[in-house]
Amino acid sequence: MTTIKTLCFVIAALSSYAALIYRLFQVRRSWRDTAYRALVITLLLQCLTFTMGAFAMGSERFLGVGNLAILVMHLSAVAFCVSAQIILLHWASATEESGRRARYWLIIGVALDALLTALFFIADGPGRPAEDFNTGSGRPLILTYLLVFMVSQAIPCVTILRQCVPYARMAGKTSLGQALRMLSVAAVILFLYCLARVVNVLTAAGGLDIGGWTLAASVFSALGIVTLSLALTISSWGPSATKLLEWARGYRSYRALYPLWRDLYESSPDIVLEPPGAAVSDLNYRLHRRVIEIRDGWRELRPYIDRTTGGDGQVGAKGSEESRQAFAEAAQIRQALHAKRTGIIPDDNADTGDFEDRDTDNFTAEVVWLTKVASAYRRLAKAR
Repeated sequence: MTTIKTLCFVIAALSSYAALIYRLFQVRRSWRDTAYRALVITLLLQCLTFTMGAFAMGSERFLGVGNLAILVMHLSAVAFCVSAQIILLHWASATEESGRRARYWLIIGVALDALLTALFFIADGPGRPAEDFNTGSGRPLILTYLLVFMVSQAIPCVTILRQCVPYARMAGKTSLGQALRMLSVAAVILFLYCLARVVNVLTAAGGLDIGGWTLAASVFSALGIVTLSLALTISSWGPSATKLLEWARGYRSYRALYPLWRDLYESSPDIVLEPPGAAVSDLNYRLHRRVIEIRDGWRELRPYIDRTTGGDGQVGAKGSEESRQAFAEAAQIRQALHAKRTGIIPDDNADTGDFEDRDTDNFTAEVVWLTKVASAYRRLAKAR
């Protein structure tokens, strides 16, 4: 169990340092921004918290004082929570009211740190076994210390969650909205950490052994801090990540359309504006061209499409009506390609019309639909 707890501290510390280093690269252009300075301070406190946690797992003394690493970890955790609350206030509003509330949280943070320090030394924290600060050991002062610490962590989680949800709705799909939603998730996970720690302390004080479930607190802590680190940096890397995901989706669609496009191109080479190539440097343009060329190739096939064909498309077609329709379209295309190669024109052909009333003005929907048709076309080819 000690190994897993140490690993959780290390994961939380590494994610904190990664977030801090990433944000420090922006120091030149952002240092005058109050919200940015608050963010850097928060990440510094976050790093200190989990560095001390990892240190405490390996040594009972810090600077020659027993359990001092635990005290520093708890004090910096309180400061870190207060600082995160202040960041949210700056994100939400830059008014005088937010400044007043930030000072209010600072006073609370200082008072809590002073109370924890007093309880630590009154309870003879330096002389107690380090395990007492995990279980409480049934000693009233240690129990009080731990419960005060957990309350100091739980309350900011609740207030952050209450503030994030409405502001995230107002921010919509912007990078700030994404950060607020992720911050909400982090607040929920860290609140679960607080509950798990309280359960660990109270069950130990009552003489109950919950076994491996005591690790839940460490897991929630690491998961919550990783999520929080992402939330505090997503406004910088979020847009780039979104573009990368859009490129990946576009490339996947571009590749998925290839078998259908290839056969249509071989049947009607004049549909291609430029010679085929493997480069995808201008993927958006190439994807548009591929969709247009598939449509043009299909129109070239209209005299050869038998309106009575479509039953073969039901081979392997399961699921929604749209999926069955995609298989029917794919089957008609296969039949039409064969008819064109053999020179047979069906009596009941589709010399006019389009792909089943699909809205070709919506490019995204068009790509999705043609990808389904191409997938069905590929599956029909394999079934033969």
